Amino acid sequence: MFRFSDQLLKAARTWPDNPAVTCAAGTLTWAALIDRCQQLAQVLAAHGVGPGDRVGFLGFNGHMGVETFYAPPFIGASVVPLNVRLAVPELIQTINDCRPRVVIVDADHADMLAACLPDCPSVMLVLSATPREGWTPYEDALAAQPATPPARDLIGGGDDMLVMYYTGGTTGRPKGVMLSHTNLFANSMGLLGAWHLPEGDAYAVTGPLFHSAAGARIFVSVFLGSHMFLQARFDIPGLLRGIEDHRIAMAQFVPTMLAMMLDHPDFGRFDTSSIRMVSYGGAPMPPDLLARTMRAFPGVRFGQAFGMTEASPIVTYLNPEDYEDLGSPRLNSLGRAAAFADLMIFDENDMPLPPGEIGEIVTRGPNVMLGYWDQPDQTAEAMRGGWYHTGDAGYLDADGYLYLSGRIKDMIITGAENVYPIEVEQVLDSHPAVHQVAVIGVPDAKWGERVHAVIQLIGEATEAELIAYSRARLAGYKCPKTMTLTRDPLPLTRVNKIDKVALRAAHPA
Repeated sequence: MFRFSDQLLKAARTWPDNPAVTCAAGTLTWAALIDRCQQLAQVLAAHGVGPGDRVGFLGFNGHMGVETFYAPPFIGASVVPLNVRLAVPELIQTINDCRPRVVIVDADHADMLAACLPDCPSVMLVLSATPREGWTPYEDALAAQPATPPARDLIGGGDDMLVMYYTGGTTGRPKGVMLSHTNLFANSMGLLGAWHLPEGDAYAVTGPLFHSAAGARIFVSVFLGSHMFLQARFDIPGLLRGIEDHRIAMAQFVPTMLAMMLDHPDFGRFDTSSIRMVSYGGAPMPPDLLARTMRAFPGVRFGQAFGMTEASPIVTYLNPEDYEDLGSPRLNSLGRAAAFADLMIFDENDMPLPPGEIGEIVTRGPNVMLGYWDQPDQTAEAMRGGWYHTGDAGYLDADGYLYLSGRIKDMIITGAENVYPIEVEQVLDSHPAVHQVAVIGVPDAKWGERVHAVIQLIGEATEAELIAYSRARLAGYKCPKTMTLTRDPLPLTRVNKIDKVALRAAHPA
């Protein structure tokens, strides 16, 4: 049985003096990092946290976040990285859903957590980066504990939950995706095998740890003794300076980030010659942006990963060798299934389709989630027949390369953030001037898609007022960037549902 804590201890023995994490607070070696993780595990155990419990983390990327990922498995617990972009009501809902006994919070989000706690009875202890009445200072708590593993019989592994990421829900309720030690082990081994990553390289973690794409790389690094360069926020000059100062060899992006970096006036002012691989995912890569990126980083290996939180997260890879022929149509694909992943295309009756025919992308394997936290019906629906149904539409070519055709689920991807329209619609529908509302994604040159609301008014309200109303209740990336306001009823389908196909056709950009 694979135990993540065993791999952590091995990393500390194998690369004790190598840098493990660099962030705004400085650099920690692997030995120092794992000592701190064991101290944190002792703190948690002393406050009653044990097998099956959850520990929340609310904060920007930094060593506290990495320590909160690594410490809970020493005592059989799991981490829940909380989305710092949520509005307070959304965060309360999430905390009350996962019911953590302890929440660890950085200085930037102390006020946000304080606003939630009166409505979050499960939280018995707050470990805080800054002093606050009733909370325990994080560094003081660690300093008071020995850097030794807790009792061996507490340690989790195998199919025990290691981390739970929250993803939006089509029902309006957030879904906690439960990932096990085995799930993250499969994902890590697949990445190492597909891209032949070397030991000890420095790499830039450009996404937030509450997203599985970035968070999963925190687990991969333990197998390589990697040096993780973390930024609290995506800062292009800071990233470029970090590449130069720390000789970063690999960087992971979503296409929007790549475009922003290439367009930034500081690009070209720093030495980026250490970069040996650029990977991307999270949203479709425009061909012209890929071409620009390859010109900007000549001789660099490229790779693309496609997946979802429920798959830990990788399902397919486009590998460096696929980029040898820049005219190949395969560069428009999502690559082929990872070695551990079984991948098929199903029709509406869950029957396999032959190459070239479009249907729903389904997958199974040791990387697929344990299920959705406290939502057995949602889990059964997603995992029917033993296959995870992604809700994405696509097709396979004769060589097994996957091409994305669209999304079966009514989801918007804006700047690599997933937005489920029903969440936004429920908020806007609560405004007294709104009679009908439909939220759709429309093409956007910068973000890939932007959130657009089509609203039938029965009262007086302006676009600015309605956007402000949503911003007070939703994370900023979920809020509509643009709106169409009308006094006319919205178009309906034959079964009297709002016809979003017609709305998308009427709002092409």
